[in-house]
Amino acid sequence: MEWPTYLDEYEKLLVRMSTPRVMIDNAGCSNTTRLMIDSARKHGMLLEAVQVLTDLNLSIKKAYICSDGRWFMDVFHVTDVNGNKLTDESVLGYIEQSLETVHYGRSKSIEGLTALELTGTDRIGLLSEVFAVLSDLNCNIVDAKVWTHNGRIASLIYLKDDDSGSPIQDSQKLDVMDRMLRNVLKGDNDIRSAKTSVALGVTHTERRLHQMMFADRDYERKPIIKTCDDSPVVSVQNYLEKDYSVVNIQCKDRNKLLFDEFFIRHMDGTPISSEAEKQRVILCLKAAILRRASQGVRLELCASDRKGLLADVTRTFRENCLNITRAEISTTTGTARNVFYVTDAIGNPADPKIIESVRQTIGLTNLTVKELPLIYNQNIERDEPTTGSGGATLLSLGSMVRRNLYNLGLIKSYS
Repeated sequence: MEWPTYLDEYEKLLVRMSTPRVMIDNAGCSNTTRLMIDSARKHGMLLEAVQVLTDLNLSIKKAYICSDGRWFMDVFHVTDVNGNKLTDESVLGYIEQSLETVHYGRSKSIEGLTALELTGTDRIGLLSEVFAVLSDLNCNIVDAKVWTHNGRIASLIYLKDDDSGSPIQDSQKLDVMDRMLRNVLKGDNDIRSAKTSVALGVTHTERRLHQMMFADRDYERKPIIKTCDDSPVVSVQNYLEKDYSVVNIQCKDRNKLLFDEFFIRHMDGTPISSEAEKQRVILCLKAAILRRASQGVRLELCASDRKGLLADVTRTFRENCLNITRAEISTTTGTARNVFYVTDAIGNPADPKIIESVRQTIGLTNLTVKELPLIYNQNIERDEPTTGSGGATLLSLGSMVRRNLYNLGLIKSYS
């Protein structure tokens, strides 16, 4: 082989090793779309692939992960959130492109925004106080996610200055914000220190929330309010002769479950060695699964964005003794689209009459009930249009995944 030709082949090999190869098969399976990813084995590669799929609200029905030396072969059987096979060519093309270019990096959503991280002891009205402080400081909340688990709260809030529309970089203003929020998070009797920080180089919001709650050691805490009965069952078995451990998980399936389970790892390649370490892995896996559990009534707010909107809405929740267990905040082209999961003060399903009273205060057309715990009867009249059985709103892939691509700025319209 001539020297220039050898260099060309070597360069092709380097590209091949650094670029995953993706194949999409829609013919081999009747009910799912099969995605095959062939890539060089490197730390975090599998998590990155799963992250791409979950960010598009795809449901992973089956997965086969094979590692041979320095190579991965991952096979995922996926559907949309309604269990339908993927057929839209533009969506399939975007999935293929995304999987071939997975990498660690800053989230697109935080460009031009200030990222604020908060952890502390959860209580009724805490979010209301946090949002009130930010509103008083003339901060516009563009995007946020809030998780609670075992009496702890973690939140990642993206904001900008309400007047200039620019990221908040004034050190004096940031110091005032830090001091005020830390006082709110501490409350009257927080025996564990509350934490606030301006995040730099944040990668993925949900990944960061897992890291924050893990660092807060939420897995060691006991629930302080009533939790769901569907607790995951986790066991760990060691196969020392093969130098690996097998983790078995049995729990109720939900969207993004596989992504959440990836946050336990053993870095040195050895199996789990001691009983204490095994129990810690079990606790951490259970916590990772339960952090995102949808507990309570799902309320969706869609309204024109304005200063103080979140502070006003969450204050109404607080005044009616509703506890927010999870929240997702987003703003698109002047419209606030927020999701809240709420329970009563001790974790039980909220009284339907209170929910309706809250809706009356905030606006029946602005705040809608989207999901109810099974304990509810079908007595509450729903305002949103429904199709299909059981009153469930059916969304096609063309609206669900295209909406995600639109929100990411990758297509011009999802209509």
